[in-house]
Amino acid sequence: MHTKIQFKIILNILLVLIVSDVSAERIKDLVSIAGVRSNQLLGYGLVVGLDGTGGKTQFAKQSLKNMLNRFGITVPPNVNLQTKNIAAVAVHATLPAFTKPGQSIDITVSSLGDAKSLKGGSLLMTPLKGADGNVYAVAQGNLVVGGFGVSGSDGSRVSVNVPSVGRIPNGAMVERIVPNAFLKNNFIVLNLTTPDFTTANRISTSINHVIGPGIAKPMDATSIKVSSPKDASQRVAFLSLLENINVVPADAPARIVVNSRTGTIVIGSHVRVMPAAVTHGSLTVTITETDQVSQPAPLSRGETVVVPSSDIQIKQDNSRMFLFNPGVKLDEIVRAVNQVGAAPGDLVAILEALKQAGALRADLIVI
Repeated sequence: MHTKIQFKIILNILLVLIVSDVSAERIKDLVSIAGVRSNQLLGYGLVVGLDGTGGKTQFAKQSLKNMLNRFGITVPPNVNLQTKNIAAVAVHATLPAFTKPGQSIDITVSSLGDAKSLKGGSLLMTPLKGADGNVYAVAQGNLVVGGFGVSGSDGSRVSVNVPSVGRIPNGAMVERIVPNAFLKNNFIVLNLTTPDFTTANRISTSINHVIGPGIAKPMDATSIKVSSPKDASQRVAFLSLLENINVVPADAPARIVVNSRTGTIVIGSHVRVMPAAVTHGSLTVTITETDQVSQPAPLSRGETVVVPSSDIQIKQDNSRMFLFNPGVKLDEIVRAVNQVGAAPGDLVAILEALKQAGALRADLIVI
């Protein structure tokens, strides 16, 4: 790329950064590069050196026998191995993109059996495989466990955090590189983390304004195709310039998200309500059972008996009706609902009723 063109690109980016809106965000915070992704790794291993908190599962004993066999030690079939200081564990890790052999990654170790705690244990050499079955890293090291547990002979137990899970920082050595399509084509594809046609068009427009016309083309609501140099060093420099361009993302669609389990309700800023009158009240029925003693009259030869008595009380809250004006905004919705003292559960009922009446201009999402 010519020196004058490079200078022009840098100058344009600096101008965009200076005059950008305060609500603008960098492209690197809005998109990811297609084909550049992390990969999950998984392995099975043994944690040794536990202080009597290991498991007694059969597969832990079988794993111990197999390990000893590899070192030339044959365990007779009739010998019952004691595994209270050993735990069978699952080891998993995330292999970041572009990680090279010889680099280290963090791993998480979780008990598979009935081990009570992994505190003080050491993980023996464990191969970590990818989804294709190939070994991409080898893990080994001393565990860091953030919890602990204490149990008594009567079955009582006190536990802080989760002692059956631990981590080993830089506990796995990468042995194989994961191939990717970063340098395969003469273009890259940017994928939006939140699909939106307006944001995709704005990103494409900003790139073409800074880099040059026709460089970026939106493909759909998620992807933008960007022409880029195929040489590795030039592509890295190109992406460094590209990801620092500021773009004002589109506003989120009008949505109301309701968590039915926790009662959490989130109302977007673009939610609107058409003209509607709402009233909400609650009817409380209380039934109280009391026992009364019935005494017979003198010389009547009757018996004293206990007679149940029921007292029923009905209470209805006097909730006021409130009116939504045309195009009412979020702050007015919250103010009106607070005036009638609606609880989260009541608010969900009001929103559902408004949606059924066609007065709610938003998507009501219940999770």
